[in-house]
Amino acid sequence: MTDYINLKLSIDGHTATLTLNNPPAHTWTMESLKALKQLIADLNANDEVYALIVHGDGEKFFSAGADLNNFADGDKGRAISMAIAFGEAFEALSAYRGVSIAVINGYAMGGGLECALACDIRIVEDHAQMALPETGVGLLPCAGGTQNLTALVGEGWAKRMILCGERVDAETALRIGLVEEVTAKDSGLLAAQALAQKVAKQSPVAVSYSKALIQAARHTPPAQNLIYEREAFVKLFDTEDQREGVQAFLEKRKPVWQNK
Repeated sequence: MTDYINLKLSIDGHTATLTLNNPPAHTWTMESLKALKQLIADLNANDEVYALIVHGDGEKFFSAGADLNNFADGDKGRAISMAIAFGEAFEALSAYRGVSIAVINGYAMGGGLECALACDIRIVEDHAQMALPETGVGLLPCAGGTQNLTALVGEGWAKRMILCGERVDAETALRIGLVEEVTAKDSGLLAAQALAQKVAKQSPVAVSYSKALIQAARHTPPAQNLIYEREAFVKLFDTEDQREGVQAFLEKRKPVWQNK
């Protein structure tokens, strides 16, 4: 298996689990961001994997984001390189063809929270804390934070978290729509695995098409997306999974997906 810097990948059945592993706070580096981009490309090429779970090693940190030592000398060239690396890595994660589930099992700060925001679904353990504190150090979220957070929680709470540096706990995150589920400490991974099992029952091709349509709603007018929706529906009739799914239903058996 490929060695992904500061990232551990394991695959069990149709579920891949990515463990962020750069102790003590699982900060992102240029190397680990490039590794994430490659990891997503590899998973996209693996027809057997339908879901991806992302969590931080241990129980204190999901990820504290970028290491501010990278920006201490004010080197603008390094800032450009890091911003591009963050953007490419998390946009690749967002565009992953399967279902991505973030398990926020501790502090998720800055680029750490942006990683979770790039996932499709977020499960948070009840002791976790989340924030985008970049403006407090003269920076701003540059890895999708301003866009993805606003799409999830609306402009008001996005401004509270980014412009005021407000930190939110698990219950607040659930209330404002930042996360979809709260679990007890050390239970997030089990909840994510249960959700991944539900994903495995769906056609991975239909899931991929549907995910793209849902995310397109952020930037494409509904009238246009309604056309794309119907076009995607018809395209499914060129797939093996569509035939298998309908036949399995009619024959009262479980479908055997091919992801094709």
